This record gives sequence, C-alpha cells and structure tokens, in this order.
Amino acid sequence: MTTTDTDLDLTVSRIIKAPRDVVWSAWADPAKFEQWWVPSPTTCKVVQMDLRPGGAFETEMSEDGGDFGPQINGCFLAVDNLERIVFTTALVAGWRPAREPFITAVITFADHPEGTEYVATAMHKDGADRDRHIDLGFHDGWGTVTRQLAELVERGA
Repeated sequence: MTTTDTDLDLTVSRIIKAPRDVVWSAWADPAKFEQWWVPSPTTCKVVQMDLRPGGAFETEMSEDGGDFGPQINGCFLAVDNLERIVFTTALVAGWRPAREPFITAVITFADHPEGTEYVATAMHKDGADRDRHIDLGFHDGWGTVTRQLAELVERGA
C-alpha cells in the first residue's frame, strides 16, 4: 500500500462508469492508451510498453500533428493485474538509471458500485519537483487525461 504525502504528492481520482477490466485494458493496450494519454488535441505515440516490472514505458507526443518528441521514458515497477500500475521516470527499461528522474506514479483500479474507482498519484522527491509539476499544469493535464480515459471506456462499456 502506498501512503500519500500531501507535501510531495499530487493526485487525481474519478469514478469511471465502466468495469475495472475495461479501464485496465485502456491502460494495457497501447492502441487504446494512445487515444487518451495526453490532453487532446496533442497526440500520443507509444514507443514501448512492456507492462511488467522492469519493462519499458516510453511515449512520445506531437502538439501540432507534426514530429513527435519525447514525453515519458520510464520503467514499470509494479503491475498487479486489474489493481495497480506503478511506473517511474527515475529508471528506464531493465532497471537502468534515468538521466532526469521526475516522478513515480501509482495508478490504482478498484471496483465501485458505479464502475471503477480510478486514482492516479504522482510522487515527487521534493517540494520543488512537486511545485514544478503544478506549474507544468498537473491538475489540468492529469485531470484532462483521466476525463479522456473515462470518455473512451464509457463509450465502449
């Protein structure tokens, strides 16, 4: 169980009106993942998604429909089927140290009477990184992608 530190962590949560396996699939299937991972109209491309501990998690994004540039380059730390995904930018595939660590994210999926309780927490090493993430638009960005995830799976549920 991960404990949230309000001085270092940022969280978004939502009740998604779709079964947990459907929400999980939108995370686990790169083609679905690309449809919601970055705020529209920016587009996402999954370069690598090896959804297992030590597996690569690399995405790129395009803000104008042109060239794609780096977005996330990290490593999955924990993958508990239908329950939790933990990734970090402190490591890259195969547990190799990353050049510029920034966050560890914990994504949880739980049954809820209306569908799935989805919680995404970004953990930071210090208050400066937390504040930087706020300045980069954490609440708007992560809130938007969580809404996009909900819209995607609720249409198909």
